[in-house]
Amino acid sequence: MRRLLTSLFLAVAAFAAVPVAAQTTTIEVEEYVYDDADAEVLTSGTERFVADQFGDASPSVKPLASFGPFHMVSPDRAELIGSIESETPAQFRALLRAFPGIRQIDMVECPGTGDDEANLALARMVRSAGIATYVPDGGSVRSGGVELFLAGAKRSAAPTAEFAVHSWRDEDGYEADDFAADDPVHQEYIAFYRDMGLSDTEARSFYAMTNTAPHDDALYLNSRDLARYVRLD
Repeated sequence: MRRLLTSLFLAVAAFAAVPVAAQTTTIEVEEYVYDDADAEVLTSGTERFVADQFGDASPSVKPLASFGPFHMVSPDRAELIGSIESETPAQFRALLRAFPGIRQIDMVECPGTGDDEANLALARMVRSAGIATYVPDGGSVRSGGVELFLAGAKRSAAPTAEFAVHSWRDEDGYEADDFAADDPVHQEYIAFYRDMGLSDTEARSFYAMTNTAPHDDALYLNSRDLARYVRLD
């Protein structure tokens, strides 16, 4: 959808310590093994990050199992720590098979995505499964991660939750403001937000707000700020 060719404008090395998918994860609860054979990799060659992580992020308890950035801290709740990559939709599909009772994703630390098409595919999976999204106290969701947050069947956030948004940039270096307001390129984004449950008015208002910050910058919001544009539960 977003044909972006972006660069990380802040170093992503801070994420090297964040748990990412083990190549093989054994799920004792369900006696299920996820490995690379499950992967149906989506690749778009796009990245959208705001990579200024605050502190170290790790699961609150020892996970029952981990699927890429998703860590199952109980049979019905996952904690998301890390970015969304090409393989993440397949990892999430494996999670759904192993833990069909999942009801909520706590978005602890999500800087964005290394593959925007995969991120949007994952968002639609979350929406279709009726899973709630929640940003806990001190949680941070940025760039493409905000769109994943919008996918929640119910969306909620602690008062101290942080969100960061910015404009998209295409492969030619053009950003949203470089196109006329009625250019069809904008309709792709607005349609996605409507699919995530926003009204047409909300979708247009939210989209316009995200584009007030240039791609190489970010607009930071708390949960009260975000609630001006998106209904929170």
